[in-house]
Amino acid sequence: MSETNGRNRVDAGALDALFREARTHSVWHSRPVPEGLLREAFDLAKMGPTSANSSPARFVFLTTEEAKERLIPALMPGNVDKTRAASATVIVAQDMEFYEHLPRLFPYVDARSWFAGNTGLIADTAARNSSLQGAYLMLAARALGLDCGPMSGFDPEKVNAEFFPDGKWRANFLFNLGFGDSEKLQPRAPRFDFEEACRIL
Repeated sequence: MSETNGRNRVDAGALDALFREARTHSVWHSRPVPEGLLREAFDLAKMGPTSANSSPARFVFLTTEEAKERLIPALMPGNVDKTRAASATVIVAQDMEFYEHLPRLFPYVDARSWFAGNTGLIADTAARNSSLQGAYLMLAARALGLDCGPMSGFDPEKVNAEFFPDGKWRANFLFNLGFGDSEKLQPRAPRFDFEEACRIL
């Protein structure tokens, strides 16, 4: 690691593993993901920042054929085979009662009162921050040598009815997780240049 402004900068190999050489996978080897790796990935991801440390994301790891078959009816056809083949599929959900945990997670002020009864703020905060946490989990998985394939092609109401019937959690997005087959990757798609996507004011 090199040092920038007193903080450690990760080396080029870490940047490659997380970003430059990491790819979205659709074809998977059959090797299972050990539970210990799932736990380790979560323990890394939970350290990422969220608004008022609200941490609204909830993760359901579907690791068995039976569990994934419960998800299949909610998927768009193009996501079915890749989901069946992946070692695990993660439902990134949002806890719509996340604010009840704020006295423990953010004890410095009465943050719970900001949200209680404010359905719009609850929905916005849950969606935004659970999306962040889902991304943190994917980066944590990559850091541990796993591959990911995020998916938004599914019916969230079907997922909610099957997995979260009490309505307290709601599905945000999905991603497949495991050991991707790098020989089956397509060429990397283009990305925007800085000048196209950014402004410095």
